[in-house]
Amino acid sequence: MRPFHYQRATDVDAAVSTLADTPGAEFLAGGTNLVDLMKLEVTAPDVLVDVRQLTSDQVEDHDGTLRIGASVTNSALAANPLVRERFPVLSQAVLAGASAQLRNLATTGGNLLQRTRCGYFQDVSTPCNKRDPGSGCSALDGFHREHAIFGASRDCVATHPSDMAVALVALDAVVNTVGPAGPRSIELIDLHRLPGSEPQRDTVLEHGELITSVDVPPLRMATTSRYRKARDRTSFAFALVSVAAALDVVEGAVRDVRLALGGVAHKPWRATTAEAALRGEPATAEAFRRAADAELEGADPLPGNEFKVQLVRNMITGALSDLAGVRR
Repeated sequence: MRPFHYQRATDVDAAVSTLADTPGAEFLAGGTNLVDLMKLEVTAPDVLVDVRQLTSDQVEDHDGTLRIGASVTNSALAANPLVRERFPVLSQAVLAGASAQLRNLATTGGNLLQRTRCGYFQDVSTPCNKRDPGSGCSALDGFHREHAIFGASRDCVATHPSDMAVALVALDAVVNTVGPAGPRSIELIDLHRLPGSEPQRDTVLEHGELITSVDVPPLRMATTSRYRKARDRTSFAFALVSVAAALDVVEGAVRDVRLALGGVAHKPWRATTAEAALRGEPATAEAFRRAADAELEGADPLPGNEFKVQLVRNMITGALSDLAGVRR
């Protein structure tokens, strides 16, 4: 690990100002992703600004909207009674990520801002456009079993690793930030970027912009929600494919639905095509399968991850069938 300076900011404005004035500075909260990348010399910030004590570590109810402080740990979020009762998909998604030890340290803000990455990004001996723009994407002609089938480009086919973010996208969450230009709120679906020609930029945040909290609006059908994750190991593994689903069925027909996918794109993928195809349709396994097929018309898999197309179809069909209580 290369030498760096460590600072503990006294307040949010001071932290934001320090980063805005220091191009080589990074925020440090739990550090579960950043410190690993520093050890690998994938990233080498000149200054780390500790913000762990600057944002709330509480989950609060604001007139039905759940406000999650950026410093809430993953473990505390998953165990929170309000989250478990009103948004079970979020609790399940958090528990599906990382390991118990990491969840005890990782924060909500940090989880959302972990780098979209693959093995080539973490191997400094190989070309990677995310790490070294213009050097090429080693995964295209290399090992890409775990990589994107939606929204990728010739510059990057990596997938976003966060389970929490997938659930929050399905729940229409909003991220609150403070940056050099002041506070703003960003719909979580718009926080992360597709790679395009600038895969080194994971999010729309400006340098020095700090996540302070996440708002999850009231959603009645969220009590009927589920998170499913297919992975190579039962713990401490990124998703091959994951599904966050919430379903509202009235008299055997789908009144409303929320679907988001993980492990398939550079960002959490909101399956809006499948959602639109389902509203007003009978709540049957066949209808769920047709909706999945509608979403998959936009898939563009690589030779090594074509299996993800069938896996997405099965995961969406299975999750929605379980929520509707119908046979597959």
